[in-house]
Amino acid sequence: MRILIIEDNKDILANLYGFLEPKGYVLDSAINGYGGLALAAEHEYDAVVLDVMLPGLNGLELCRKLRGELGKATPVLMLTARDTVEDKVAGFESGADDYLVKPFSLVELEIRLRALVRRARGVQAGATVLQFGGVSFDTDTYEVRRDGRPLALTRTGYTILKCLMKEAPRVVTRDTLEHEVWGDERPDSDALRTHIHALRQALDKPFPTAMLRTIAGVGYKLVNPDEEG
Repeated sequence: MRILIIEDNKDILANLYGFLEPKGYVLDSAINGYGGLALAAEHEYDAVVLDVMLPGLNGLELCRKLRGELGKATPVLMLTARDTVEDKVAGFESGADDYLVKPFSLVELEIRLRALVRRARGVQAGATVLQFGGVSFDTDTYEVRRDGRPLALTRTGYTILKCLMKEAPRVVTRDTLEHEVWGDERPDSDALRTHIHALRQALDKPFPTAMLRTIAGVGYKLVNPDEEG
């Protein structure tokens, strides 16, 4: 597994190399945002470990450029010292797939990286085009469009949308979505909510009619705007 680490704390970087390299991971690293972006543009990685507070180009800006300018769907695990819901939402909206608060366990970091890569490969293996209510989702190329307009999602956003589109217009429970995204390695209770918020920003905010609906106490579903009263 090839991992790109973008982290300016030399102690953290050394710990990551010392823990992951003996396990067979191939690691590249950068200590600033622009260096990390250049490596991401030049090479293909299975995942990116990205610090938020970086010199030159911070992690949020880098992640936006990774998703937008470079068009990379590589899973991103974001590292930060901040753990508020607002900080998590900002990270997910920038394109991150998971969020780990410093100080963190190296064992947990590896577990999360493996989970991200498994989900990414699972999406690639299930190549098909899903369509519902003006939304098309090619799970082979990761191209999502609504009414012909391209949408940029996080890797986790792709997983959630895929599950919702397969079941639409039926309701998908929170438990089902959490299991689809994290399996048995479920994070804190705010994680799904923040990913749903990020998905809603991409899927609904630019359009006059919302498709992603919350069913209080149950879960979420997609509705077809053309069939709404």
